[in-house]
Amino acid sequence: QVRLVESGGGLVQPGGSLRLSCAASGSIATIATMGWYRQAPEKQRELVAAITSGGSTNYADSVKGRFTISRDNAEKVVYLQMSSLKPEDTAVYYCNAYIISYSDYKFRAYWGQGTQVTVSS
Repeated sequence: QVRLVESGGGLVQPGGSLRLSCAASGSIATIATMGWYRQAPEKQRELVAAITSGGSTNYADSVKGRFTISRDNAEKVVYLQMSSLKPEDTAVYYCNAYIISYSDYKFRAYWGQGTQVTVSS
């Protein structure tokens, strides 16, 4: 089975930094795009950042210049470095990846369990 496990969330003051990590494990043949989404209370889940296997990135306008997504293909890990955090960044952050597993050789979207990020003084 394929799993995505996030870590690195927590409480941080405005202006602070956090780094989220997401490790993929299981019967994985190929990982394509990996990304981070977030969902604040009473709001829809939104894309924060995404990165292709070749390293091309895409960011939400609200985080450009403050967040950086990166990945280690060998270790099957994607990171989200968050800086200059604002209270409006408070949300549950979810890791997402499009993966072909050895079980059926089909691209499927997988999600992590989510990690809470709270920006507050």
